[in-house]
Amino acid sequence: MTVEFKLPDLGEGIHEAEIIGVKVKEGEMVKEDQIIFEVETDKAVVEIPSPYAGAVAKIHVTTGQTVTVGSVMIAYDIAAKGAVKNAAAENEKAVGSVETTDKAAEAEIAVAKEAVTAGRTNNGAAANKTVDTDRPVPATPATRRLARELGVDLHQVNATGPAGRVSKEDVMAFAAGSLESRIQTNGASKGSSAPAFSTISPASSASMQEKYGTAGGATAPLSALNNNAGKPVEYPDFAKFGKVERLPLKSIRRKIAVNMTQAWTHIPHVTHFDEANVSDLTALVGKYEKEFAIRSGDNKVKPTLTVFTIKALASALKLFPQFNSSLDENTGEIVVKHYYNIGVAVATERGLIVPVIRDVDQKSFYEIAVELSDIAAKTRAGRVELDRLQGGTFTLTNIGAIGGTSMSPMVNFPEAAILGMARASQKPIVKDGQIVIGTILPLAMSFDHRLADGAEAAYFVQHVVKLLEDPFKFVLEA
Repeated sequence: MTVEFKLPDLGEGIHEAEIIGVKVKEGEMVKEDQIIFEVETDKAVVEIPSPYAGAVAKIHVTTGQTVTVGSVMIAYDIAAKGAVKNAAAENEKAVGSVETTDKAAEAEIAVAKEAVTAGRTNNGAAANKTVDTDRPVPATPATRRLARELGVDLHQVNATGPAGRVSKEDVMAFAAGSLESRIQTNGASKGSSAPAFSTISPASSASMQEKYGTAGGATAPLSALNNNAGKPVEYPDFAKFGKVERLPLKSIRRKIAVNMTQAWTHIPHVTHFDEANVSDLTALVGKYEKEFAIRSGDNKVKPTLTVFTIKALASALKLFPQFNSSLDENTGEIVVKHYYNIGVAVATERGLIVPVIRDVDQKSFYEIAVELSDIAAKTRAGRVELDRLQGGTFTLTNIGAIGGTSMSPMVNFPEAAILGMARASQKPIVKDGQIVIGTILPLAMSFDHRLADGAEAAYFVQHVVKLLEDPFKFVLEA
């Protein structure tokens, strides 16, 4: 007798799940409650137990496939009479198990993440641990979800639970140790005996593949994200209330409107704010300003904060390639760019235009300063070449010349992120236990939350800040 098992309703408004693990093979004898699938929803990784005991007649799904609730996942061949329990009852049992696990995970993860953030766990990271990544790690669904939330690879965690099972406490300990080591690697605070600066790589090319998958895999359009602009809205008759004038939206302003609508409707924006103490850097800018002008023969070429920030961005983008990427909704693929072209927003009488400086990682500070001065002048005069308005991978916008304490810039679609600079101003700061005056530069980075998380954005901006605060780090990197 053949019995089919369908993906049960996972609750919490979840209608589909991705198969990330098929634990059985066709023809294999399975026991009741044996784990047969591991699926991932937008809320958790869930292990699905077998509701029957018998032989696997056919597996209808494959790893990487997205299935909807009610889809047939597996068929059993049940030989023994009476061995089959009521399918509906078993599905209800599975639903209850998943819902209970998911709800319990919510509370457990919240407590666990708070504990890790507060530093109340011991460092459980295993140094240079050799593991078999093909072997599944014994852990409960709640533990697996916690690991995903904290960015922990379960294969690297020392298991202290029964029968080698990884517990929530193991994951928390590993995460706390990993976070501490990453912060130390990123540079200790002044006055500490720890190294002041070292290259960090929490988001290398390898980790991009681990996070998002390898190239050449199956892809599918993100249909749920398309056509988000909505239907046209109805407007009141403004002329009823007074004199009005209607002007056509055209030229650059129309293009800006289209781009902003695309960016806002297609990219889930999140903004991270930080500050950089650029006191030492501004002193250098003033010191070498005349030398830049003499070398170029143009008084407009200056070693501005924008020039140094562009070079700092090139360094950060190499460490965090997810911010040098685009999400192709039509194919469901992440396009990672291995070139670094920084667009610089220029305010003109006709609107905001973003010319691009290409291959900034391969150019010197002086070369960037000369090119920045050239494209800014041409853009304002309406003479910038078309090819210099294309190919950007990341955008920098600076309102410092105008003023303002900060901003929340909008990502330049279809890029993944944008960094905004406000006016650097003198403020009282605490240095070595004393209140002194420092030049503080506000920074704000908006990014596509589909491609990166807040912690990654914080590390990205922190790397930029460290370079701007100590110009000698640029020399060390070179």
